[in-house]
Amino acid sequence: MLNMVFLTNSWLTSFNQPGLCITMAMLLHYFLLAAFTWMCLESVHFYLSLVKVFNVYVPHYILKCCIAGWGIPAIVITLVLIINKDFYGNGSLSESHPYSNFCWIQDNAVFYISVVAYFFLIFLINTAMFITVLLEIHSVKTRTQKTSRFWKQ
Repeated sequence: MLNMVFLTNSWLTSFNQPGLCITMAMLLHYFLLAAFTWMCLESVHFYLSLVKVFNVYVPHYILKCCIAGWGIPAIVITLVLIINKDFYGNGSLSESHPYSNFCWIQDNAVFYISVVAYFFLIFLINTAMFITVLLEIHSVKTRTQKTSRFWKQ
């Protein structure tokens, strides 16, 4: 959906309908954040599968993942819309972006907080999960090497 909204964004912007532009910018923002959130959920699943292998039962695991994967971005979008729906729009209508023909976030502060900071948080979580999984794999390898040396002796 992110790709579909991205590819149709500039075409739909050409209709010069402010409501349509706000909707397209909101959908683009939502699906971008959803992609980041699902990437984070994949790293959590990776962690649970490789580090917490035994005795990990999460009731309604898929439902909770779906609520987080689709709900967290919806909360961010809702907050942006509640604060000011004019944060979304066509840049060609403003003096700072006179040649833009794309519906997106118009305020730099909102962009940096709701996209860049969100991505950075997801990146930090993914990095922490990746390092934890690598350390666990390394410790398992070290234990198996010690066990095999013991049996060889």
